[in-house]
Order: sequence, then C-alpha cells, then structure tokens
Amino acid sequence: MISRKSFRVTALALMILMVLPLAVSAQGKEIVLKWPSIWVGKDSKAPAIAQIVESFNKANAGKIRVEVEPQPDYNAYEQKVRTSLAAKQVPGDIFTFNLNATTREFYDSPLLMDFSKHLTGEWKASFDAGAVAQSTVNKKLKSLPYETAILPIWYNTDLLKKAGVTSIPGTLPEFWAAMDKLKASGVTPMSQMSGDINAWTSMLWFSHLVVSQGGPNVWDKPFTDKVFVESAKILKRMFVEYSTPDAVGAGAGVSGGHFLAGRTAVFSNGPWYAGRADLRATPFFNSIVVAPAPVIGPNRNMMISILQSNIAAGETKDAARREAILAFLKHLTSRESIALLQSTSGAMFAIDSGFIPLDPFQKQFYDLAAKSKITSHHLQAAYGAEATLEFAQQLGALVLDKITPEQFCALVEKKIDR
Repeated sequence: MISRKSFRVTALALMILMVLPLAVSAQGKEIVLKWPSIWVGKDSKAPAIAQIVESFNKANAGKIRVEVEPQPDYNAYEQKVRTSLAAKQVPGDIFTFNLNATTREFYDSPLLMDFSKHLTGEWKASFDAGAVAQSTVNKKLKSLPYETAILPIWYNTDLLKKAGVTSIPGTLPEFWAAMDKLKASGVTPMSQMSGDINAWTSMLWFSHLVVSQGGPNVWDKPFTDKVFVESAKILKRMFVEYSTPDAVGAGAGVSGGHFLAGRTAVFSNGPWYAGRADLRATPFFNSIVVAPAPVIGPNRNMMISILQSNIAAGETKDAARREAILAFLKHLTSRESIALLQSTSGAMFAIDSGFIPLDPFQKQFYDLAAKSKITSHHLQAAYGAEATLEFAQQLGALVLDKITPEQFCALVEKKIDR
C-alpha cells in the first residue's frame, strides 16, 4: 500500500511533468493570472492548492505565473463576486463561485469566458456529464463544475452512546427520542445557526426536511406550501428545544465550534469539513458517523447534493492570455490534481480522478453518495442569494416567536424570483 506521503510526492511529480511550457504573450512578457481564492489558510484544500499552483508556476517560469490572492472569509468572498459582476468587473482572471439561481444570471454577462468550444476530447471526458449539463445555460458553459458535495447529518456516536442511543435515528420520532436522551444526559443535542448570509447549518437541515417530505422537485412549489410550513415548524423545534443558547445569530464558526468542542452531538456539513485538522484532532473523530436525515415523508435514501464550486475566468481578447488561462485550468482540473485534493482534503469533485479513498471517514461520504437513490440541491442553490438571505434574517424571528411559520414562509416567498 502506498503511504499518504509517497502518494503526495508522486502526485506532485506527475503534475510537474504534465504541465508543458507555453508560449509567452505577443509582447514577450510573463503572463500573470490573478486568482482570488477561498482555498487558503485553514481551508482543508489549502495545502494541495498551494502545491498545484506552485507546480504550474515552476513548469511555466518566466512565461505564466498564477498569483493567489487569499480570501479566507467565505461570506465576504461571495459578496465580492456578486458585487464585482454587478459592477461589470471580474473579481480575477480566475475565480470560483457557487452556481445557483442568482449566479446563473452572470452567464448573460460578456465578462465571463465561454468554455463550450474549449472543453473537448479527453478533458471533457474527465468531467461528470451531469455536472457539465447543470453548468450549461442556454448552450453556454461559462463556468466549469469543480467541487461537488453531499451534505449529510453528522453524529458524534460517543455522545450518543453515553446518552443510551445505540443506533442512528432513521425516522423523525426516533430522532426526537434520541435528542431527548442526549438532553437528559446533559449534552446539548445539536448545532444550529441563524447568522451569516445563509444560516448554513440550519439551511441544510431545512433543505433535508423539505425534500424528505416533498421530493427532489419540491423547490418548484410555492414556499407557502404546507411542506415548507411544516419544515419551518420542525426547524423551530430543533432551535428551541435542542440547540445551544447562542444559536440565534450564530455564524458557521460558532455552530461548527460547538461540534468540534464536543458540546453538541449532531451537526451538518459537507465533505470538505472532514479534512479539517482541528476536526481530526478531536478525541471523537473516529466515532463520527454521517447519515441521511431522519425520514419524514415517503422519500427514503435521500441526500442533498450540490455543485459546491464552479470555476470561471475573465473573458479576454488576448489569445496568449486565453491560452494561459486554459492551460492552468486544465492543470487545476487534471486527474492528478484532483486526486491530490481528494486524498488530502476529503472534498469531492466533478472530475473522475480514479481516486479510491483509504481514509475510513472520507469513505463514508463516497459510500453514502453511492447509496443515495434521490438527490436534490439545497435552498440556496434552488432560489439564489436574496431568498437565502431572507431565510437567514427571518429565521431568528421565527425561533423567537416574533412571526409564525406561515408568516416566515410568506416572507421568504416574496424574495423568490420565479
């Protein structure tokens, strides 16, 4: 068996060999590509991304150089992308964004490079066809699908066992019973949040609850439908009876921090979180189990699955700059690069690298994805930024009894552009 260290060295060596030197621009100057990137700092993909960029720069020294502009605040970066494109400016030569109802409007902009004619042959064959189809709008491919994710429910089974819960709850009644046992044992059962621009953890829970009842096409229904109202009632109960006192107004750092500290037993996030060093350093890491949300309606083996990040590039009339951008993107999406990212971060991608996870926890995500019979995107992907922000802003009012579940749903419905 190849060790993780050997794998990294081998993968990096292969990447260096595969990047062929390219022609310089017509002026004979080094082409510098700016990349404002969130995959820096504590992000689990940061070390591999740094290696990938370094290998490309070494292979193209004096000709092309990719400069990463660190963007460690995810929410601020997302706002930066929207603001830049609204101002008819690209945030960088290369950048990433979440493809959703709001960002699809960017495809109408002449600022973004269309990859339709460039994604061909072996390069195209390496991508998941479904992900490419999702990223194609009006026959334009103005972003490449990159990071994907399933977003299951996480359980600290050490805390479950201490509370007398011997199995992962499969139905909502079983879930409430497990939460009551955790609470009785002195453990705050779950992490929730209403802060940030999307109330991330709670938005994921809400999405699970809605799809479990209404199926993958539930997002076509009015947000005032009984499925959404019932899900709001359930989410409110999770906040009021089973979450931490600071859940209203809490951001992702607070929600995740409670789980990392072992103060809560139930959490929701994607596979990238599995690669965090502080998670792996916890005494309960080997006891974490990821599973589908408890079943409410008729839809079983259901999972929230999304395109987490798409890659875009600024349009250019400079043929050499275009060639340089495409060369780096081919390097960034190569099977070798993806395998390195998968092995070191735990993240999942829309490119087939042939990678088979050896890490037991990482393997849970791959196995769960394979078992899922029904997949659907989450609220943010379905409705875009404005409706998701309204969801987050009104969630606290719902939990604090300032508005009813029906009023909550009506307020979000007003922000949905149908």
